[in-house]
Amino acid sequence: MKIRKKTLFVSDGIEKPDPINPDAVRKFRQRKKKILSPEEYAEGIRNHDRIILSQAITLIESSLPSHRDLAARIIDICIPLSGNSLRIGITGVPGVGKSTFIESWGKMITGEGRKLAVLAIDPSSKRSGGSIMGDKTRMETLAQDPDAFIRPSPSGGSLGGVARKTKETIILCEAAGFDTVFVETTGVGQSETAVHSMVDFFLLLMLAGAGDELQGIKRGIMEMADAVVITKADGSNIHSAEIARTEFTNALHLYPPSESGWIPKVMICSAKNGQGLEEIWNTILSFEEFAKRSGYFQNNRNQQAITTMYDSINESLKSDFYNLQGITTKIEDYKKKILKNKISSYQAAHEILEYFLKRSYKRRDT
Repeated sequence: MKIRKKTLFVSDGIEKPDPINPDAVRKFRQRKKKILSPEEYAEGIRNHDRIILSQAITLIESSLPSHRDLAARIIDICIPLSGNSLRIGITGVPGVGKSTFIESWGKMITGEGRKLAVLAIDPSSKRSGGSIMGDKTRMETLAQDPDAFIRPSPSGGSLGGVARKTKETIILCEAAGFDTVFVETTGVGQSETAVHSMVDFFLLLMLAGAGDELQGIKRGIMEMADAVVITKADGSNIHSAEIARTEFTNALHLYPPSESGWIPKVMICSAKNGQGLEEIWNTILSFEEFAKRSGYFQNNRNQQAITTMYDSINESLKSDFYNLQGITTKIEDYKKKILKNKISSYQAAHEILEYFLKRSYKRRDT
């Protein structure tokens, strides 16, 4: 019997390489974040190490109890090194051009030899908890400035978009040598009250030519503003900006005098061509001199420190409550009882708090 030879042969081919690059894995492990001691973090911050500063801020923003304790110790070490900056809150209606303004104005400030930290609050999704964190993209030129530090922080769903730990972040940035701090909010809303309680100067940005400007902002925001700036005052919009300046100036005269005794100014600017930016900066420096001379500057800082104490108490109680073992199960049980009309929402809250207090006391005694 004649055996046919096969004409088709399949070679083994070239061995397929490992899809995971071992060199890349090794380098990643070497770069993996290492938890330092509070003293090491503080030392890195004092030495202007931006990587360590960023890591310390991440610890502050963390909700883990272990990170919270470590962050508190870092802050305690850095507090004596803080307090030497000018803190400026910046807010405005959506579309006013906050990022463009901050980038142009920030470049002018660093050009004068100052060191700038920008704490930009990114709105968090209420559904997923995520945020875009795109401020370094929106402020690309300023982000590359060696004398500027931009830190986008998620609002975490807190009131009006204010980051939960912004006050502590300011302390770390000041300890790192930044003498000017911007706190940018997500827009006009209830968050401005919180921002006002952590800055020295509150700057309100407004847009002209977009309808009735005075109807587009709450009275309380106007009363808090130390200065109002009409943005995008260039090209055909200059005339509208001048009209808006007159309207806001007249409106501010209707409000009672501020606690500081400072009379707010209304200015116009164009971040696009840089016009008006120097006037805004000189106005803020004049306010700083005025407030320090009258004693308001330090009194305001003292009051803010007391407010921070209360905020820290409330935050700690909330964190301890939700991190207590078994509390989530307890809440779920009571939610079912409420939906079945077996108990009122108020009574459920009372009993859950009693459970929390008893467990807390028991844990403390042991």
